[in-house]
Amino acid sequence: MTDWSGVLAMWPVFLAALAIGYVFGSIPFGLLLTRRAGGPDIRAIGSGNIGATNVLRTGRKGLAAATLLADMLKGTAAVVLTRHFLGAEPAIAAGFGALLGHLFPAWLGFRGGKGVATFIGVLLGFSWIAVLVYGAIWIGIAAITRYSSLSGLLACAVTPGVLWALGNPSAAALFFAMAVLVFVMHRANIARLIAGTETRIGQSAVKP
Repeated sequence: MTDWSGVLAMWPVFLAALAIGYVFGSIPFGLLLTRRAGGPDIRAIGSGNIGATNVLRTGRKGLAAATLLADMLKGTAAVVLTRHFLGAEPAIAAGFGALLGHLFPAWLGFRGGKGVATFIGVLLGFSWIAVLVYGAIWIGIAAITRYSSLSGLLACAVTPGVLWALGNPSAAALFFAMAVLVFVMHRANIARLIAGTETRIGQSAVKP
């Protein structure tokens, strides 16, 4: 039986963990790295978001790769550090906060990225096995369809079930909520997939 009195007594800790995760997640690495490299404001090009896909539209593959890695690791750091200092359950709140921070950074008018890289980084903080499964699904779907967005979305959708099978229902619940947010942020991609106009891997984008 759940000790609800104990859970309620810990709400300040969970709130702190959520805030810690949000601060980590809201670091706009795509914007910072492109500025540092003397590139354009990525909010003014392409889709206008701060993620690695939009950084790639600058033609700087190295910057895009660095953005992808940084957006992943900020999610991992939020989970690992919170678990170390506050415990396993607060780390779940930190993971959710990291995704919220990336999607809706307060200092950028709440307009951030689409969340896949941070999703993977948070996942790494909970289970490297689940990350391997995610990667295998992404590669398999990408090889068949050549749609990066579809590959990421399907891998996100499967992740809660993988965590449940690995015996971590709390993390499974977290990633179900996170997957819903990722799908919402990719609604334009989903519409293009349905219409058959989504850009494939290796194909030049016709639309931002």
